[in-house]
Amino acid sequence: MEQQAYWAIGIFLVIYALIISEKIHRTILAMIGGLLMVVFGIVDQEEALHHIDFNTLGLLIGMMIIVSITADTGLFKYIAVWAAKKSKGKPVRILISLALITAVGSAFLDNVTTVLLMVPVTFSITRQLRVPPIPFLLTLIISSNVGGTATLIGDPPNIMIGSAVEELTFMAFINNLAPIAIIVMIVYIPIFMLLFRKQIQTTPELTQSIMEMDEKELISDHGLLRKSLAVLGLTIVGFFLHQALHLESATVALAGAFLLLLLTGEHMMEEALSRVEWITIFFFVGLFVLVSGLIETGVIAELAAKAIELTDGDVVATSLLILWLSAIASAFLDNIPFVATMIPMIKEMGNMGVSNLEPLWWSLALGACLGGNGSLIGASANLIVAGMSGKEGHPIKFMQFLKYGFPLMILSIVMATGYVYLRYLA
Repeated sequence: MEQQAYWAIGIFLVIYALIISEKIHRTILAMIGGLLMVVFGIVDQEEALHHIDFNTLGLLIGMMIIVSITADTGLFKYIAVWAAKKSKGKPVRILISLALITAVGSAFLDNVTTVLLMVPVTFSITRQLRVPPIPFLLTLIISSNVGGTATLIGDPPNIMIGSAVEELTFMAFINNLAPIAIIVMIVYIPIFMLLFRKQIQTTPELTQSIMEMDEKELISDHGLLRKSLAVLGLTIVGFFLHQALHLESATVALAGAFLLLLLTGEHMMEEALSRVEWITIFFFVGLFVLVSGLIETGVIAELAAKAIELTDGDVVATSLLILWLSAIASAFLDNIPFVATMIPMIKEMGNMGVSNLEPLWWSLALGACLGGNGSLIGASANLIVAGMSGKEGHPIKFMQFLKYGFPLMILSIVMATGYVYLRYLA
């Protein structure tokens, strides 16, 4: 291996270790890591820009704009209160209702956005019922990662995989991943009820106070709601048809975002753009350049060769290795940098003669998305909920989450193993 490759590995490992330590913000670290790859001449600026996946970034930015404008209408608060009333104000039923809404929302809005919208509403309901919010928040996190597994836009790892592999369309993700996500959610619901029902008892009077809430009052702008729903509907239809229309998913999301800005007027533009999570966007930019150093110096190709050697190029063994490796790694490392490293490695396996890559891509997606439930640092959505909860005076401890999340994650990966084997490999 040449000297440049050792420099690339050194920079990558130091940055990765610092990201895991959480002493410095991961966006600063990813950007510094990417810049070091350019400064040390491991990649030049042209190559670095070539490796930034603008499809992933465009899709995230477009959806963030659409959702931030829709949130201003009060729609998401309305849905949560409506669900609480349909649950007759009973805490266990509300817990399950919010979990299901979060799972469905995460599939079509992305899980980070969904938890940002659901956490404040959850706090207002738990305050009303005077029950501890932590059981509700734990189920929100776990449900968001399961729901996000189901579609191309549900979870950043899926966005990255779909963007890197042209034939994996929006419909392909739904056809291949939604069935197992639904099965996992069905198995989780009775487990949530068993785990938390004793912790969230309340009084009949407080239950009645939920029933007296008027969800219609929460819709603050009916005109904006109609425009937002129309554009959101059009955008989701665009995702279903994007391959037939020969459009990338980012084009669909950005077209939806700027159509909505056109309809709402430029007074909304500044606020909507200020609510885009630019910190997350720059984290991706730095990460793509950081990983490009490993690609350009041949480190990824070397790793792919070793993995093929280990499994003798057998698709069954390689798929299951990727599934479990992704799950365990994603539990304790953020799944985004892990997937950014794995994508070029799987592509390299294709160049080395592994004929059927499809089971490998689905194994990576399932491992990375479901593995995010393994610990509090496993996925971006987990960290966002923990941050919001801490601000409200209810910190979620690392070990507290691990006690619930890790066994549930292992259960879901066992189910995913059976699913991948029976569907693609048997």
